[in-house]
Amino acid sequence: MGDTELQRLVEEISRTYFTVPFRHRASFNPRLRTTGGRYVLRTHNLEFNPKHYERFGMEELIGIIKHELCHYHLHLTGRGYKHKDADFKQLLRQVGGSRYCKSLEPSVRKRREPRYALTCKTCGMRYLRQRKMDVRKYVCGKCKGKLILEEVGGCKG
Repeated sequence: MGDTELQRLVEEISRTYFTVPFRHRASFNPRLRTTGGRYVLRTHNLEFNPKHYERFGMEELIGIIKHELCHYHLHLTGRGYKHKDADFKQLLRQVGGSRYCKSLEPSVRKRREPRYALTCKTCGMRYLRQRKMDVRKYVCGKCKGKLILEEVGGCKG
């Protein structure tokens, strides 16, 4: 499925379930990692994670589309469009959208190994980090002692 088919599908779902036309752009965004879709407040466009459609199929995609259309239509009408708002929860139930999308397998969302460790000189507390930190600017959160930066694993530095 390409962006033009997705656009048509979103427009059709909007007319069928919300009885209001969808007047903006819907597209796949392969850079989305932790979510099935996104409503962009600034542009009113909808973006969807193609991995959810590839892995879970049309039914999952339709649930995500309904979810994002709830944000879209509520925001444009000035009602509560956030997840916590009663308007959002009620409309989502009404149209049968999914509250949460299925989780992608760990192979898609790779957990990276920590590259650095900060160790406290005083109490020995250890903090694992992805990024290198300037230990002169930070102290131990437990005892306020000085920290030592060390590389962990196959770190290229």
